[in-house]
Amino acid sequence: MSDSLNRLQAAVLAARMRDPSASRTARLLAEGLPKMAKKVAEEAVELGIEALQGHRDATVLESADLIYNLVVLWTEMGIEPDEVWRELDRREQLYGIAEKLRKSRTPPRAGQARRRQPAVTALPR
Repeated sequence: MSDSLNRLQAAVLAARMRDPSASRTARLLAEGLPKMAKKVAEEAVELGIEALQGHRDATVLESADLIYNLVVLWTEMGIEPDEVWRELDRREQLYGIAEKLRKSRTPPRAGQARRRQPAVTALPR
């Protein structure tokens, strides 16, 4: 998958030199960061709707659309896919592959783990 994303990013970078009237990617890049962010949000919503409706094939298609728009956004912001993979690797080391870190304003420094929050248990009724 990493190779596919790297190829996609290279294609997005190449599209910067294309005519926006002839290239969807060039047009999206020319419209700027707000449009790119909006497209990522739209595709995420469409993906969620298709998944909730149990439309497996449409979920695959919307996932690809979301990834495409995400890579366009990353490219505009100068984010390399490897940066995202390193963050996933860091999270795996801290919490395991299937866990997501809680949001905070400052990420832990390299080698510094966040304290785990105690599990919340239901109160007896």
